[in-house]
Amino acid sequence: MASFSAVYSVGDSLVSYLRHAYELSREDDGLPACSFSLVPSTTMAGSETNAPPIDTPGVTLFLYRVSVNEHLRNESRPEGPPPLALDLHYLLTVWADSVDVEHRLMAWVMLRLHMHKALSASDLTPAGAWGPDDLVQIIPAEISHEDLARLWDALRRPYRPSLTYVARVVCIDVQGKPAGRPVVARRFDFTNEVPRR
Repeated sequence: MASFSAVYSVGDSLVSYLRHAYELSREDDGLPACSFSLVPSTTMAGSETNAPPIDTPGVTLFLYRVSVNEHLRNESRPEGPPPLALDLHYLLTVWADSVDVEHRLMAWVMLRLHMHKALSASDLTPAGAWGPDDLVQIIPAEISHEDLARLWDALRRPYRPSLTYVARVVCIDVQGKPAGRPVVARRFDFTNEVPRR
């Protein structure tokens, strides 16, 4: 299980994976140089100029929702409280000035995430304090056209072709550090005295 920094680590790991895979295959696939970035809401939200939040061509990953995993919400453990199990909902957007580059980048990203459906401990950045058995699945998420339109309206940007994915399940350990030092020995005194009544 990971620390609370795992929420950031998942997005950062996913962007790092895509960036590295793109650099390895870019020339063979005839694709242009491209930027990949994990963007905060302040950058993703539109401005008066509505300039892209990244150099074009580019791909942004935006965490637009976090939810408690419904299947692990009430899981119990005999040794203590269960971990906080989260699903991270991302909006992945391609920013390009030409339709050719926009469509090819979109298809390339979809193909990569179709082939690489999970982030293992070797893919995840150390910021999350991941365990060796941790695994986060990256699943395409179908949301309605209305919900997608509302999301773009909330960002105050013109709609752009985009994909939605869910990173599931991110388990955050709730065990805190002990309040005191661990007990290493106990001492008992024995006497021959009889207790008074």
